[in-house]
Amino acid sequence: MTKAELAKTIDHTVLKATATQSDIEKLCDEAKQYNFASVCVSPCWVGYASELLEDSEVLVCTVAGFPLGTSCKEIKAAEAEFAVAMGADEVDMVINVADLKEGRVDRVTQEISAVVDAAAGRTVKVIVECCYLTPEEIATVTQAVIDGGAHFIKTSTGMATYGARVEDVKIMKQVAKDMILIKAAGGIRTLEDALAMLAAGADRIGASASIAIVEAM
Repeated sequence: MTKAELAKTIDHTVLKATATQSDIEKLCDEAKQYNFASVCVSPCWVGYASELLEDSEVLVCTVAGFPLGTSCKEIKAAEAEFAVAMGADEVDMVINVADLKEGRVDRVTQEISAVVDAAAGRTVKVIVECCYLTPEEIATVTQAVIDGGAHFIKTSTGMATYGARVEDVKIMKQVAKDMILIKAAGGIRTLEDALAMLAAGADRIGASASIAIVEAM
């Protein structure tokens, strides 16, 4: 894998509450320089990021139901619809983890489908927050993501007790096979971390340490 190929697996991310306009400008400049897959920004920055990246190959990714996943499915769908209208190419939604923990998998699947419909053909990644799940639940929710029609399953928000783990990605890959893709995110700060996730089956990496990762290649 070359530096350029590695960069194309990375969503260059700033989702902190204190992110300013200058932070978004810097993020987009870096994304264009390294040709990352996307920038992942909070919904309020989607329109601005879209303008900055208009003449580049870098996609604009945002989030819905972030970070807790406890808003109603209608709200998550509305967030996705608005994000797309503002120029988002990808939407990373957070499931209602309590529904999954209580065995209401049908509700999880319906919620995913609602966001997929609202995204109108754009890529939808489903954040399942693996730190709260058993291996069996990770397998179950991977199937729910497939059934809901989303494009990716994603390990983590990066804001819970821990982020991506190789063992969780392996479970996802075993179920997903080639039906959906996998995004590993949360705590991936080194080249070794990123390569381990890719080797385990991840197709995309979410990171804020993107430049350090690529430069270490």
